[in-house]
Amino acid sequence: MGSDERAIRDVHATWIEAVNAGDLVRLLTLMTDDAVFLIPGRAPVGRDGFPSGFAAAHQQSRIRCISELEEVVIVGEVAYTRCRDSLSVTPRAGGEATELAGHRITVYRKQPDGRWLLARDANTLSPVAS
Repeated sequence: MGSDERAIRDVHATWIEAVNAGDLVRLLTLMTDDAVFLIPGRAPVGRDGFPSGFAAAHQQSRIRCISELEEVVIVGEVAYTRCRDSLSVTPRAGGEATELAGHRITVYRKQPDGRWLLARDANTLSPVAS
């Protein structure tokens, strides 16, 4: 495994840790200024819209994500990962957790300083049948 692949795997792991911790400040350091998120049933969200949605979700629920990285492909200064995610969303006010699962593809861009940052992210998370 090359240094770029290791760096991307590390960014992926750090991203998941920050999501689970509700660490918005950390997440913002891991994305480009023009990052775009594609979420089923919603309009695309840019970096500017990400904080309010993320904060609201974490205020209302405890979120736990498990992400299994299945593929890392690097082509020059751009890379993508494909992973299988499981998400548990438990209302803070009480009630049963909602379980979601699906795949996610993330596009990263290498920065002039050598860091890899998330530039695009799309997921197919949907409720798991009980």
